Amino acid sequence: MKILKWLDLGLKRTEEAVLSLAIITITVMVAGNTISRNLGLGGWAFAEEISQIAIYMATFLGLGYVARQGRHISMTALFDNVPYKFRKTLALIIPFVTAFVLFTLAYYSYDYVLSSQNRVTDYLRISYVWMVVWAPIGFLLGGIQFLRNFWVNVKNKDVYIAAERKDYDTEQDAKESNQL
Repeated sequence: MKILKWLDLGLKRTEEAVLSLAIITITVMVAGNTISRNLGLGGWAFAEEISQIAIYMATFLGLGYVARQGRHISMTALFDNVPYKFRKTLALIIPFVTAFVLFTLAYYSYDYVLSSQNRVTDYLRISYVWMVVWAPIGFLLGGIQFLRNFWVNVKNKDVYIAAERKDYDTEQDAKESNQL
């Protein structure tokens, strides 16, 4: 169990480092290209391709990271207004179905990566795989995090929206609000 926690912490730190690098790269490429053009030095032809790679990286690796943090997009209008037992049921169903969908998308995006092996980018002439490889990795990591969220809800009585983040309403809070 200690090894899993150590691996999870390593994965979290790696995700944070890669996401930070991607955001910094996007900023430098877009701002640098704009400044260069406005100073009359001409645009950077490579900036668009590097920015695209960084955007793919940030978007797809961000899936696992936001699922880990419980910061993903969620439709809470129903979730927040149902009795606690139904909320707990939803907290089991939603991450399980989401994990299934993400694993399915990982499979199909992996096929897409394999079919992209013979393509290269227009200017830098690097393999297009470097642009799209982030999709199956991100879908896989996101699916793992949602399975983890499912398992945490199976093991615990309280409702968790992420493995380390409880829903802001506990069962006691839900009972108290229903009595008002």
